[in-house]
Amino acid sequence: MWYKRFIAIIIIIAFIFSFQNIIRAQEDEDVEFDFEEIPVLEQSESELPKISSPAAVAIDTINGRILYSKNAYSRRQMASTTKMMTAILAIEKGDLNDIVTVSKRAAYVGGSQAHLKVGEKIKLEYLLYALMLPSGNDAAIAIAEHIAGSVENFVAMMDEKALEIGAKNTKYGSPHGLDRNNYSTAYDLAIIARYCLTNPIFAEVVKTKSKVVPREGMENGKEYTNTNEMLHSYEGADGVKTGYTGPAGRCLVTSATRDGWQVISVVLGANSKYSRSNDSRKILNYVFSNFPLITVLPDGQEMISIPVVKGKKEKVYAINKGEISMHLNDTELANIEREFIVPEQLTAPIKRGQKIGKVVLRLGESPIGSCELYAKEDVAFWTIDMNLSKILKQWMEMNKLLQKYIKI
Repeated sequence: MWYKRFIAIIIIIAFIFSFQNIIRAQEDEDVEFDFEEIPVLEQSESELPKISSPAAVAIDTINGRILYSKNAYSRRQMASTTKMMTAILAIEKGDLNDIVTVSKRAAYVGGSQAHLKVGEKIKLEYLLYALMLPSGNDAAIAIAEHIAGSVENFVAMMDEKALEIGAKNTKYGSPHGLDRNNYSTAYDLAIIARYCLTNPIFAEVVKTKSKVVPREGMENGKEYTNTNEMLHSYEGADGVKTGYTGPAGRCLVTSATRDGWQVISVVLGANSKYSRSNDSRKILNYVFSNFPLITVLPDGQEMISIPVVKGKKEKVYAINKGEISMHLNDTELANIEREFIVPEQLTAPIKRGQKIGKVVLRLGESPIGSCELYAKEDVAFWTIDMNLSKILKQWMEMNKLLQKYIKI
């Protein structure tokens, strides 16, 4: 009978090992994937992208306006895209030269690993690369404990920062995203990424394809490769973060810059790594093809006239200094409205080039650009002598008219 028990034990061990591999695969971003081996589906660049991901968005980093949207405000789990917030808090709240000691809790966390050791000492700067390139959950815990003293305190900081940024539909449960007690939206993740990318340190880390990080006990350091497949396969890609758990599906926040214009796309809940990449490519191709750079307001345009009191002239024209150019499609261009924020009247004297208001460009309710307005010319103060001269001139003209009618 002993052999039956032995076989049963072997089967149980095999089952446990397989189950652990399944869980690890659900949580691990560092999975082999060759995007180039899979052909991208052909699609007209002028058509609205047809994507399989249940939620997605694209925004303009310049003004935050939405360029593409699909269920952009629906709440979903966000997996390791959580680490964008972890990284920006590390940069803003910490000193990158700090030496961080890796705790047991950090070293033994599951899922994607930077393979940190218990008691290892590492610079906070290098932890950023361990966090964002291989998506190290251990790095996330180490950062949280160092910055806030505990994971729980750090999560509270994350929620507070999300509200500050304007991500009102975002709730964090951990610094790495493995937990199920988290949610966000495609739009919220886009505006969080937009905020983070304004920080040059964050922007440099997330665009890095690979990095050799100095590590204790490793003479040549440890090389980390970025899990963001778009960096290796899409022209202009320069960030931001991947994510995957079973409940969240495949998530991808991408930034791409072409001709100086940076766009952020987010796809959530894709059913495969290929799908999230292909959907991101479709969205970005659509945006770059259909939103050309257009000069909406040329420099030095005569915009509006403003009445002048006590002036030699009755009005002064306002002109803008500097042009306004932005990426717009044809429909948006036709629907831009101008809102002038100027006083009802001005009092002389007025100097040429004097600031007298501004013009705001709007698409619907959303402001998308603005420009200061300045006086086109001098308007002198109307003196008493000028007033008498005007009266005399008017009297002479009236006198000529009277004489003309008398003769008739």
